[in-house]
Amino acid sequence: MSIQISIFAQTIEKINQEAILQTKYSLKLCKHLHKNPELSFQEFETAKRMAFELKEAGFEVTENVGGNSVVGVFKNGDGPVVMLRTDMDALPIEEKTNLEFASTKIAETKDGDEVAVMHACGHDIHMSTWTGTVRTLVALKNEWKGTLLVIAQQAEEFSGGAGEAINAGLFTKFPTPDFALAYHINPELLAGKIGLVGGPVFAGVKTVEITVYGKGGHGAYPEKCIDPIVIASRIVLDLQTIVSREISPLEPIVVTVGSIHGGTRPNIIPDEVKMELTLRYYSDAAIEKVIAAIERISVSAAEMAGMPHDELPKVLVSPVETPPVLNNPELSENIKGFATEILGADNILETSPAMVGEDFGKYGRTPENIPICLIWLGSTNSELMKELLEKGKKPAPLHSPNLNPDYEKTIETGIKVMAGNVIGLMGK
Repeated sequence: MSIQISIFAQTIEKINQEAILQTKYSLKLCKHLHKNPELSFQEFETAKRMAFELKEAGFEVTENVGGNSVVGVFKNGDGPVVMLRTDMDALPIEEKTNLEFASTKIAETKDGDEVAVMHACGHDIHMSTWTGTVRTLVALKNEWKGTLLVIAQQAEEFSGGAGEAINAGLFTKFPTPDFALAYHINPELLAGKIGLVGGPVFAGVKTVEITVYGKGGHGAYPEKCIDPIVIASRIVLDLQTIVSREISPLEPIVVTVGSIHGGTRPNIIPDEVKMELTLRYYSDAAIEKVIAAIERISVSAAEMAGMPHDELPKVLVSPVETPPVLNNPELSENIKGFATEILGADNILETSPAMVGEDFGKYGRTPENIPICLIWLGSTNSELMKELLEKGKKPAPLHSPNLNPDYEKTIETGIKVMAGNVIGLMGK
């Protein structure tokens, strides 16, 4: 896969000039998207706007791919097929940035609850950068040969969008990519810089639900009951030994109990307790070992309390999974070379793997075995970063109601680098 194609200086200048021009358009688009966020699986208006942008740029557009996802194809002669992905969905968070284009949107969840909605994970920037990149590449189509396959994907935050697009025929009904690329903003990096990892980038995510049964009754007569709250408490404590005593210290694993519900009144011992866990991992073998341990610990705790075999805890692993994002090392090395030519070596940072999840990894785990590369896009203004560090503070993180990226600089950098990546991979 080693490309080793240099982007000529003349082409770099064209990329820079076009990126600056497209940033003005993309920044305006970003503010509109930020002001009008939509939750996962509800990206109806956002998808229409992304489809409009692709049609305006001259793409063949297919809407409603596996839901709200939008796919565009732009053929420009013989050459590689490069896929560019953006996510579209926002989060149920009330914005507190006080920006003039801040979101005031209220939406209804699938459970019927009304929630405030905000682009607190940078998907507005991802879409705007993606749009600016495809417009730049179309304007510079004489500089490259090949096919652009682009997807505006629904429901990244819910972790269902990538899988549904793949199941709907993304790699069979459309040109199969030779490479797949994406961005994610990173508030810990300065705007104008990118972060690259050759290998593991984001962890895989699994969600587990444990239902613990008991024998309910009056809280004044515990001897007549089997208390599921006590059993659940024992399970929570014993789960902490999985990572520390059953998994190699060199294997990154997280087991977190994020939700536990049981009981209705202080004087009633309930019949059951429900717990929800998030698991983070990079190795399929390691996570299978963790799940087996969770099942063993849950059953053992109930047996110790005297629960009969037909009323032992149920451990349910959610079928919705986010696999690890594993950047292809050779592709990442080539991307590093292209980005260095565009931004300079000082602006390319080697970053560490993170335990957060991102469903972009699914695109690299299909039978097509497509090399993927997800790039961190620095997003914090340099002056703001300096001011915060002097006060011993850090920028607002992803999923924060105070997330406040340097929109213009971040978008411009993203357009330059991603356009450079595609031209590098498709260079004539």
